[in-house]
Amino acid sequence: MSAATVLRRTKDAARKRRIAIALAACLPWWLALSVFAWRFAGPAIAIVACVAGALATAALAWRRASALDRRWLVRGLDAQRVDMDDSSDLLFADASTLNPLERLQLARLQHRLDGAPAPDLRAPWPTRTLAAGALLASAMIAIATLWPAASKSAADVLPSRSTATTAAATRVRLAQQRLDIEPPGYTRLPKRTVDALDAKVPEGARLRWRLRFDPVPDAATLVFLDGRRFDLRREGDDWIAAATLDKSGLYRILPAGALPLVPDRLQRIDVVRDRPPQIRVTTPGSNLTLRGIGQRQWALALEASDDYGVSANARLRITTAQGTGENITFREQSRTIAGSGAAASKRYALRLDLDALALAEGDDVVVQFAVVDNRAGKPQTARSASYILRWPLPQAETGTGLEGLVKKTLPAYFRSQRQIIIDAEALLKEKPKLARDAFVQRSDGIGVDQRLLRLRYGQFLGEESEGAPLLPTNDAEEEAKERDHADGDDHAAETASAATPPEAGEDHDHGATPDTPAAQGFGASEDVLEQYGHTHDLPEAATLLDPETRTILRAALDQMWQSELDLRQGEPDAALPFAYKALDFIKQVQQASRIYLARVGYEQAPVDEGRRLTGKRDGLASRRDALVAADTGDAEPEVLWRALRAAPHDADAKPDLEAFAGWLRRNETRAEDPLALVAALDALERAPDCDDCRRRLRGLLWPLLAPPPAAPSPRIAADRSGRAYLDALQQAEPE
Repeated sequence: MSAATVLRRTKDAARKRRIAIALAACLPWWLALSVFAWRFAGPAIAIVACVAGALATAALAWRRASALDRRWLVRGLDAQRVDMDDSSDLLFADASTLNPLERLQLARLQHRLDGAPAPDLRAPWPTRTLAAGALLASAMIAIATLWPAASKSAADVLPSRSTATTAAATRVRLAQQRLDIEPPGYTRLPKRTVDALDAKVPEGARLRWRLRFDPVPDAATLVFLDGRRFDLRREGDDWIAAATLDKSGLYRILPAGALPLVPDRLQRIDVVRDRPPQIRVTTPGSNLTLRGIGQRQWALALEASDDYGVSANARLRITTAQGTGENITFREQSRTIAGSGAAASKRYALRLDLDALALAEGDDVVVQFAVVDNRAGKPQTARSASYILRWPLPQAETGTGLEGLVKKTLPAYFRSQRQIIIDAEALLKEKPKLARDAFVQRSDGIGVDQRLLRLRYGQFLGEESEGAPLLPTNDAEEEAKERDHADGDDHAAETASAATPPEAGEDHDHGATPDTPAAQGFGASEDVLEQYGHTHDLPEAATLLDPETRTILRAALDQMWQSELDLRQGEPDAALPFAYKALDFIKQVQQASRIYLARVGYEQAPVDEGRRLTGKRDGLASRRDALVAADTGDAEPEVLWRALRAAPHDADAKPDLEAFAGWLRRNETRAEDPLALVAALDALERAPDCDDCRRRLRGLLWPLLAPPPAAPSPRIAADRSGRAYLDALQQAEPE
């Protein structure tokens, strides 16, 4: 037997084994599929399933057999026959292309195949797998065979010709429904088809209804509750209508003729509005920016996003305000900023050249960004807030006027923090020459200066001074002695006197002094407030600082507190780092923008001298305010809500649905889901005696009701002990 014959028989045997295994594996499942189709879908579906299963089994067997090619045979021979020397591919090579050595090796391989039995390359039988598949398929066949048949009612039985004619004469039903949705091109959304009449579509989408009726009516119409109507035209067995919707709505299908559509229910189309772009300016971080020393460019950056996409470029409007007082001129120009990123989210950046704007001291540059989306027809524009770059004047002069005055943020005497640092450094240089007590005493004196300066700064943040009034207690004298010891230092008094300019006014301390006149009467509100409290009766003394300046000033106060703590403990070397930090913060505050100190106060109306001491009360209004009925807004929701609370058969409380429907058309934005209210109104109008419809509508009306206004509460009647107390007061003799 030649080697070629041995290899052919080996390959044929392996293919037969592969086909047998595939058939043994697929046959149980093929039978199970056929039984299931016959049991639950009928004989016709069972025949289709049987043919499909047979074709699938044959295709699988052919594919498994075709995989046994020459390469598979070479690998199998090399794996099972060691005497092939991994040279089995020579058996299938063209002898004319082989060299002498390869022809010698080929002769050896053929001799070895002739002298030994044919190799067995057939795959082993997967007994366990086949057995498990056969058992599982058998179980499924048994379940399908033993499953109880569903009972068929009279309506499920195929009606006769007379019965079908009777049913067709009493109703019209939808045999098929399909809705094709074509979004606008700029949204880049794909077309889709739904097998339902309710859908959520983007604004401007093209809708196409395709319906089939059983029986076929003479005509049909799509009727929206807001008055829109779309006639269906017949094309063969299909009824087709097309429309472009820009507004959400509820509609129903009305076939022409006396036969109703069953089920007759409302369908809903929700139109998703195209939202305007969203802008987030990342640079600069605040609306007001001060130009730094030597700054020649201003970095601007923003991010814009949209649900469908933003334009590739953004517009930047630049307004330059130059001049002071009434001689201010404005120049406007616009620039285009190229964006980068995805279509729905882009980033725009630009560095504005300040030299090209010809700015001078006191000028402002105001910029505003504008981004449009890619909406077709009417693009939507979003604009950012205005951002200002200010070149502050080197010095702000004091202005005069009745409305207010302009001052520097900080007076000159607030610059004494530098003197505290100089005194502390000088004290450290003299430390080797001074005794310990003298060194601590001088350090404590500098700490008192730091404390007074901290209190002065604290007034700008609305803090109270530490000179609290004395309480009328037994330990008041001891507290006064301790306070005099802490604040009665000569050096501290001199420092406070020198640091306070005349325009600074008195200290913010409101404590009682020996010169305070005696109280005029016990319990007088003015005397109590004057002795144990204080009033801020000078509105112009309250400095208006911006939040950023207040934060910096607060940090300076914290550093002063730490510096004061170390100085009072005789450690000026530990206090210097905090004093330096406080000085840096003070310099930042001094370079801040100007502030406005408003002069406002109470202005009485002039007294009419001609009416004095005449006793005439003409034109004087009553001091008692009359109770006026509160305006709760629109009354339609409340009126309908109260009418729905009554019984359906109550004629006096019949709900006025038309009035509320008109109010709802005018106030759609006030309702969270206006279409739900429209559907509830339609359901109640079609079934006035439906209790569930009334309860559902009342529940939807509840969020639209105005909250009840505040009403005067009646005086609480006195109880037994209260009446006894009031009777005792009436019976008491006046003193």
